[in-house]
Amino acid sequence: MTFTTRPELRGSFGAVASTHWLASAVAMAVLERGGNAFDAAVAGGFTLQVVEPHLNGLGGEVPIALRSADEGEVRILCGQGVAPAGATIAHYRGEGLDMVPGAGLLATVVPGAFDAWMQLLRDYGSLPPREVLKYAIGYARDGYPLVPLIRATIERVETLFREEWPSSADLYLPKGRLPAAGRLFRNPALARTYERLLEEGEAGGGDREAQIEAMRRAWSQGFVAEALERFSAAEPLMDSSGRRHRGVLTGQDLAGWQASYEAPLTYDFHGWTLCKGGPWSQGPVLLQQLALLKGFDLAGLDPAGPEFVHLVTEAAKLAFADREAYYGDPGFVAVPMETLLSDAYNDRRRELIGERASQELRPGRIEGYEANLEGLLAERAGAEEYDSLGGGEPTVQTEGPSASGVQRGDTCHIDVIDRWGNMVGATPSGGWLQSSPVIPELGFCLNSRGQMFWLEEGQPSSLAPGKRPRSTLSVNLVLREGEPYMVFGTPGGDYQDQWSLGVFLRHACHGMNLQQAIDHPAFQTDHMPSSFYPRNADLGSLSLEGRFPSATVTALEARGHRVSVKDDWSLGRVSAVAREPDGLLKAAANPRFMQGYAIAR
Repeated sequence: MTFTTRPELRGSFGAVASTHWLASAVAMAVLERGGNAFDAAVAGGFTLQVVEPHLNGLGGEVPIALRSADEGEVRILCGQGVAPAGATIAHYRGEGLDMVPGAGLLATVVPGAFDAWMQLLRDYGSLPPREVLKYAIGYARDGYPLVPLIRATIERVETLFREEWPSSADLYLPKGRLPAAGRLFRNPALARTYERLLEEGEAGGGDREAQIEAMRRAWSQGFVAEALERFSAAEPLMDSSGRRHRGVLTGQDLAGWQASYEAPLTYDFHGWTLCKGGPWSQGPVLLQQLALLKGFDLAGLDPAGPEFVHLVTEAAKLAFADREAYYGDPGFVAVPMETLLSDAYNDRRRELIGERASQELRPGRIEGYEANLEGLLAERAGAEEYDSLGGGEPTVQTEGPSASGVQRGDTCHIDVIDRWGNMVGATPSGGWLQSSPVIPELGFCLNSRGQMFWLEEGQPSSLAPGKRPRSTLSVNLVLREGEPYMVFGTPGGDYQDQWSLGVFLRHACHGMNLQQAIDHPAFQTDHMPSSFYPRNADLGSLSLEGRFPSATVTALEARGHRVSVKDDWSLGRVSAVAREPDGLLKAAANPRFMQGYAIAR
């Protein structure tokens, strides 16, 4: 018998998993009150904005994967906002920048999470907005217990807040002191923002759809848009370039954008079909990894053994190299996705996986796309610590008061399946407390997703007004033998489609249940250029949790991997829910960092 940190939970009424126990509890409460999976996900998503402000916020973004039992089709809802009209390469170069800052006002794109959540509620939910938002309002107004990682994040940027971002200091350093972990923390300004959005939605009367539309207008054309433009233009503020800049976001940028639905990209893998977002996201990387790994007998390999880790890592290196060369907003650039996911292309690429670890960034060469490779920097060695100005995605672990012990990459995630078979998974992110100064009257920060753009012309992810940054955010919806089965995902920046792949392979190829697959020792590589400021790569790197056998570590080092053994429970944040054909529901959540939780009944 294989023991796990907790059981794979099972039931028939509803299944929820997320990166915070309060969001999971809220989502289940909504199901208990008669809401469906979409109502529950929205309620949990807004709760995550309150209780995990170091990982996401109302000024952030969210991709959502969903399947309505009534419609029967998988859809992706893109809540990734676009670059403002004033965000041009010429403007940023004129400010003396050769890279978009990792934090501060110039890193901001149009915040997309609110509109995406509202569209999901309008199109697929059943409850009125007040019933869904009341939980987030309650936690913001009355308080929520501060998890240790929030305090650690505030401590990491305490000097910045005190010296440069006074509005953030006012909120996150109450009475001039670091808040205590485990104690109640309140954000009354955020509660008032939610309340005002509801009040403006309800003021005109009408049904729930009319209220939601009025709330969307209050956000994109009303008091929120006005406050964001005022704050962005008011005065230059310090960012991770080490200089002060004004932002370029305007109310017109918000008014001209809305979240959008699209069909997923898919790949079939031994009877399983993975559904992912398009190349404006990182999602296709997981599909490419499956296409490369399809040629190996993974089921016959020990998932804690060196051969399995080596093959998966080398496939990741190739897929992420193609991400760098070809991915971008398909509304602006042609992305050869059909070729990248084709068996013929991946059969050729698979031949590059040898016995030795690759030390190069090796994107594939596709006819007609030669220009994509010309500007790609093939070697970016020396992964450095991100600085104290909040560059990169938020921390998942801090050792001591400085950034020296920080591991990079995190956001949050929620999955829900209800008794009717509706399923939804979302990866909210952005608007982190360390990404940008707090807008005082609103109680939240703007995002810094614009740091994923390059300031060189001619690349798929070059900065341009109205363009989506090539995000790391990723969601997963899985069919098994053509039938809807599972939604799952994880925080983690560039690691998202590495950690998710590992869990999927252990479940699909090795027969582990969801909790076993999540609990199993995890691994990752930083071989690719980071998506986050300052955009370094660490070629040939491989990080393993300390629970891997020492023989595995030794064998991987002998193959040329530059192995770094991390803490036993430090890599991965996956949560998952699934539904069997007979209606049995399953849920599992990550035990690392002591806050993810699953519920099923």
